[in-house]
Amino acid sequence: HLQLVESGGGLVQPGGSLRLSCAASGFPLRNYMIGWFRQAPGKEREGVSCDSSTEGYTYYQDAVKGRFTISRDKAKNTVYLQMNSLKPEDTAAYYCAAVAEGFLTRTRSMCDMRYEIDVWGQGTQVTVSS
Repeated sequence: HLQLVESGGGLVQPGGSLRLSCAASGFPLRNYMIGWFRQAPGKEREGVSCDSSTEGYTYYQDAVKGRFTISRDKAKNTVYLQMNSLKPEDTAAYYCAAVAEGFLTRTRSMCDMRYEIDVWGQGTQVTVSS
């Protein structure tokens, strides 16, 4: 059974930081592209950052470049999203997702939601407010 479980969301003041975790079970993350997506109330889900084990390129949405960093811990089979300098517009439910790596798969395409997602996490809420 493939599963992703997010944690680490919460309430933070503008300018603060949070680290989201996404723990995988039932499959090795090394064979998958991993993406973080978010959805604010009344808005469509959007790709924030997507990472590949093989492409050698990590995609970040322009709005988060320089503030968010995605990373993997192979030993823990876990992916993280470090979020710094948070802004109220970062408020959303955040989801991690996995897509099996392929020869032609690309991180930008995953974040553009051009692939069928193999596994979604349940989401974790991030609220940035004073």
